[in-house]
Amino acid sequence: MYRPLFTALTLSLCCAHASAHTLLRVAVPDIGAGTTPAGGGLVDVIHNQHLLEQAFAADGVEVKWLFFKGAGPLINESIASGQVDMAYLGDLASIVGKANGLDTRIVAVAARGVSHYLAVPPDSPVKNLADLRGKTVGLFRGTAAQLSFIQALNTAGMTEKDVRVVNLDFVAASAALAARQIDATWGGANVLALRDKGLAAVPLSTRSLGGAGELAGLVLVTGALAQAHPDWPARIAQVQRQAADWAAAPEHRDAYLRLQADQAAYPEAILRADLEGAAPLSVLLSPTPDPAFIARLQQAVEVALKARLIRRDVQVRDWLATPPPGVPAQTAAAH
Repeated sequence: MYRPLFTALTLSLCCAHASAHTLLRVAVPDIGAGTTPAGGGLVDVIHNQHLLEQAFAADGVEVKWLFFKGAGPLINESIASGQVDMAYLGDLASIVGKANGLDTRIVAVAARGVSHYLAVPPDSPVKNLADLRGKTVGLFRGTAAQLSFIQALNTAGMTEKDVRVVNLDFVAASAALAARQIDATWGGANVLALRDKGLAAVPLSTRSLGGAGELAGLVLVTGALAQAHPDWPARIAQVQRQAADWAAAPEHRDAYLRLQADQAAYPEAILRADLEGAAPLSVLLSPTPDPAFIARLQQAVEVALKARLIRRDVQVRDWLATPPPGVPAQTAAAH
């Protein structure tokens, strides 16, 4: 399904480009619905408040932000060709890249417990996952949404083969559902906007499935960067912590949600609805890859392997830039 990411030539390019870092090139999937680029969550806080720039200013390092509408697969290609040093990436794209030999390190958690929703036409007979058998579902393949959908289907004893999947990005899927060209779509806050306009019903979500299919995001750096600047991963993780502490503070909640709405051109009410019944922001935005997160990400790897989205296993503990307690540094650094 995914072609090999790079050849020996690409590997040499990656190392050559990353040898001297006076420029930190940061890749972000652009989820914005308007003209302003948006990464969602803490990415927008870090970008808006220039936190990375401040963290590396004393070293004379310029931070260049690259927002990709092509999402995960295109960012993986850019990392492979040496055009990117750091990336905010969803769990599936990160796993696919690593399984295909992409030399990355996890320096922090970008997000966790991100909900996804099943949206259907308002008068649809679909009330649960089993009702999707044989139906046409709009799904953004190659992104974390695909892995989320597979995990959700598994709770009903189903796989992607039980439905007809059409590859559509979130905007196209919303338009197709509103036009009744598909029977359902699986997406994030975009489908809540359809519901509020009366164009869709939302019969279930990852939250109603006990968390099955919840998305996660990772902060990655290339192996070349980590080797050239061993202190940078910890500094990047600290920036993530700084942004998380700001966003999770009760007095900043409204400002954080307004920032998300302004950047992504989403109604603020939709973002608030997305957080209803969710864990506190201090948990959802925690950048620490704690044992529970590591276990959940390892489970996601196993699901991706079983669904043949990847061909090789990935050991999450060996993928971490900084090893968790009890794991020797040389083990975590091995690739």
